[in-house]
Amino acid sequence: MRRDSKLSGVLHVLLHMAEAPGPMTSEALGKVMQTNPVVIRRIMAGLRAQGLVRSEKGHGGGWTISCDFAAVTLRDIYEALGSPGIFAMGNRSESPGCLVEAAVNAALTDAFDQAEALLLERFGEVTLAVLSQDFHARMQARGPDCGLPAAHA
Repeated sequence: MRRDSKLSGVLHVLLHMAEAPGPMTSEALGKVMQTNPVVIRRIMAGLRAQGLVRSEKGHGGGWTISCDFAAVTLRDIYEALGSPGIFAMGNRSESPGCLVEAAVNAALTDAFDQAEALLLERFGEVTLAVLSQDFHARMQARGPDCGLPAAHA
């Protein structure tokens, strides 16, 4: 089963952008993320609409961060992406009159709702600054040859 990695990807992009000395083009971000620049532009347009990034056209233009990393949480980014479904699992609905199915679905719905609330609460506790600090600690622990392009090291 394929998992939705859009949130992870957007966080990855934002951290790369934070390390860049200037604006990053969709093409450069596409290379970092190993995806088509059109995909990057589509994602970034949604983030721009939420005030998280901005873009500049022309020579030397590109995408830049326009938010305070200490104030923006994983939940903010999750919501900026349209609050995609968190779980790939769901309830069976082939027999709506079946009391067994109703009992199973009630239990699963309750468990899913509780798990989602807990996860969203945790998303609200983790800021982009915390992710950036973790990245920098990992980079320092790995040493000068950490595998990042020179612009990010």
